[in-house]
Amino acid sequence: MNLTHITTDGDRWDLLAWRYYRDISRIPLLIDANPHMAISEVLPSGQTVLIPIIEEEVSTEDLPPWKR
Repeated sequence: MNLTHITTDGDRWDLLAWRYYRDISRIPLLIDANPHMAISEVLPSGQTVLIPIIEEEVSTEDLPPWKR
């Protein structure tokens, strides 16, 4: 499942990674999900960017039994 983002003036891959993931190391995830987009410093305005939803795995090993 993905979210969609319509680019505006000044949008960049790093800004989108920070906005949606709070982690700029997720830029490759965004680029891989959007093969239709050029890899450029600034993205063109009005383009639809797919934002993959990342489901975090939560470990219950460290939780007490009543919270598992």
